[in-house]
Amino acid sequence: MASNVQPILQGKNLVKRYGKVTALDHCDFELYPGEILAVIGDNGAGKSSLIKAVSGAVVPDEGEVFLEGKKVRFSSPLDARHHGIETVYQQLAMSPALSIADNMFMGREIRREGFTGKYLRMLDKKKMEKIAREKLSDLGLMTIQNINQAVETLSGGQRQGVAVARAAAFGSKVIILDEPTAALGVKESRKVLELIQDVRSRGIPIVLISHNMPHVFEVSDRIHIHRLGKRLCVIRPNDYTMSDAVAFMTGAKEPPEEVAAA
Repeated sequence: MASNVQPILQGKNLVKRYGKVTALDHCDFELYPGEILAVIGDNGAGKSSLIKAVSGAVVPDEGEVFLEGKKVRFSSPLDARHHGIETVYQQLAMSPALSIADNMFMGREIRREGFTGKYLRMLDKKKMEKIAREKLSDLGLMTIQNINQAVETLSGGQRQGVAVARAAAFGSKVIILDEPTAALGVKESRKVLELIQDVRSRGIPIVLISHNMPHVFEVSDRIHIHRLGKRLCVIRPNDYTMSDAVAFMTGAKEPPEEVAAA
C-alpha cells in the first residue's frame, strides 16, 4: 500500500493482558480504504483479541487506536458502532423468533414521528421494513421473499446474508467479519463471498477473520498474519502460496524481511 495513503482503521503498539497471559504483545494493525484485509493466525495467536481491541469489545492495556487518522478510545462495541464500525460475529447475534426487519433494526429501531413516537414510543414498522427491503435488494438478497418472516425459517447462508446486510446498512466506515463461512456449505459460502466482494465494491473496507485459506486467498487484497500476540507479516495473495501462509502462521518458515512486520 502506498505510504501516502492513510489507514482508515489503525492499531499501534497494542497490548492486552489477561492475568499472566499476554494476548497482544505490542501489536500493529492497519486497514486501508476500500480493501479486504484478511487476518489469519493459529488458535491462540491473539487475532480475536486484536479484532476486539479495534472494535471496542475490549479496551487495550497499552497502545492506541486510530479511525481516519484520529485517535479513538472505544468503551464498547456500541461505541465503535456509533463511529461507523460494524462487527458480524460468528454467532451472528440474531434473534431467531424475530423477523428479518426486526433483526436488522435491533438496537436502532426507528420510532414514529410526532406524539405516538415521542411519547407512546411506537415504532415505525413500515419505514423499517422498507429500508430493510431496500438494503437486502441492494445486495442481491431478495430471494428472501417476505421481510416479515422469522429469521429461524432462513437457511444458514441466508442468515449470514442478513447479518452482513445489516452491517453494510449501518457500517458506514468499516465492517469486520468473524469467520463468515465457517458453518456454511459450498453453495452458501459462495454466496457470502460474493456478498463480501459486493460490499467492498461499494467502497466499504472489510476485515475478514477466517481459517479458510482458499476463501482468504480468493477475496483478500492483503493478508495480516498473526503469531504469538503480534503481527508477524503482511503478504499479498498474488505473491505467496497458501502453503507459505500456513508455514509463516505456524512458525515452520520465517517470512522475508520485506514483509515481516510490514
